[in-house]
Amino acid sequence: MASGSAWDQESKKLESIAGDRRFDRRYSILLDLQWKLIHRKRVLDAGAGKTLDVSGGGVRFESGRTLPKGLKVELAISWPILLRGLAPMQLVVQGRILRSEGGRTAIRMIQHEFRTVGISTHLGSAPSKAGRPHMPFLPNINAMASLRKIQ
Repeated sequence: MASGSAWDQESKKLESIAGDRRFDRRYSILLDLQWKLIHRKRVLDAGAGKTLDVSGGGVRFESGRTLPKGLKVELAISWPILLRGLAPMQLVVQGRILRSEGGRTAIRMIQHEFRTVGISTHLGSAPSKAGRPHMPFLPNINAMASLRKIQ
């Protein structure tokens, strides 16, 4: 019986080595996003996709094609919650591509911030001052606190 327990301990050691060794917990969440591939401050390529999972250290997303490892990418992720119940937001993430295969890309996050998108008008009609409430806080929100400050 002693040899059986030694085998179990050895097996558990191997499982922990082969298992997921990431530092940050990943959250499976599907959100729409726009991505831009950037090299030397120039946009080389752009596209749309969806997040697959997000963590404090990175994002895995559907890019639609294989992207070059090591290049910088910027993601504008549509956030599912309105600021103060009024203004749509997006999470803007900048990072480096760690791997990309089969239209799925993983990045290591370098920087991130929330930004407001603006208030959409109904059915594409011209905006009307009478049709929307006065919101003096909106112009000052583009530089919102990072996720780490919120957590």
